Amino acid sequence: MLYGKEHVRRYQETDGAEGHDWNNTTVLLLTTKGRNSGRPYTTPLIYQRHGDVYLVVASYGGAPEDPQWFKNLRADPEVEVQVKGERFAARARPARPEEKPEMWRVMTATWPQYDEYQQKTDREIPIVVLERA
Repeated sequence: MLYGKEHVRRYQETDGAEGHDWNNTTVLLLTTKGRNSGRPYTTPLIYQRHGDVYLVVASYGGAPEDPQWFKNLRADPEVEVQVKGERFAARARPARPEEKPEMWRVMTATWPQYDEYQQKTDREIPIVVLERA
């Protein structure tokens, strides 16, 4: 099973032929700029299309704090996305309160564990909307 840096490497080398389809769901690569280092960081994330945007979840497995990639995009919302062989610039933003319930249903339909992760933590797990730049 692919995970972490190996997942990113194989996805990039094969334009997603290895790594896009994962555990009965789909994965994109999100590249953020480190808020302290300024260096690029690429993270494989479960995603779904929602109209013209892509959705990812900052679940961190239900940890009490947000994942590093989410902290990075809060500091700089200009990101790069790779879906299979397509790479594009995007702007990331948290889902608005009125959008989130529907988007949460979309994401839990593809990865039901998100509900379990939310129950494990006191923080509200954000859904991130990726809009093409």
